Amino acid sequence: MLSLKESLKILKKTDALLEGHFILSSGLHSNYYVQCAKLLSFPNLAKNIVRSLALKIKYVFKNDIDLILSPAMGGVVIGYEIGRLLNIETIFCERVNGKFTLRRGFKIKKKSKVLIIEDVITTGKSSLECVKLIKKANAKLLGFASIINRSSKKSLKIKTKIVSHLKIDVPVYRSNQLPDTLKFVPITTPGSRFIK
Repeated sequence: MLSLKESLKILKKTDALLEGHFILSSGLHSNYYVQCAKLLSFPNLAKNIVRSLALKIKYVFKNDIDLILSPAMGGVVIGYEIGRLLNIETIFCERVNGKFTLRRGFKIKKKSKVLIIEDVITTGKSSLECVKLIKKANAKLLGFASIINRSSKKSLKIKTKIVSHLKIDVPVYRSNQLPDTLKFVPITTPGSRFIK
């Protein structure tokens, strides 16, 4: 397993850990953004982080996973890689008219045990949207996994188990509660939720 120091070094080396003023997919503001797509664009550097997460998932869920479900776009690559390492069927959902939907012939079998895998969890909003698909299929949610868990008790909407490679404590703010250090920094909106 990689240490926090080693993991942060890899995130910085791949430009996956950015500093500035960001509006996250949740709508919250932060002075840090984790762009896991940048990490995953360097497979040779990302492989140890992915392996570490796979080992944690295997330990926590004891090979009791029937299916991995990831939200597009952020969770697709990490879901695939974890599925490959653990030899588990992996699918993803994508937004159609603003709602997550299964397309491309993907299905969730009734009573199957499903793990939702994301790249980053801040509030868990995207992951909880995936849960609706699991419930609709009469399947069972096992829990959630992510490369980075940057949630706080205040921001997190998920009440089920989360397994992550790395837990990073980075404050997030509502737009009407911005600290002075962020108020005058130009805003970047890096996520894919708001792309039309």
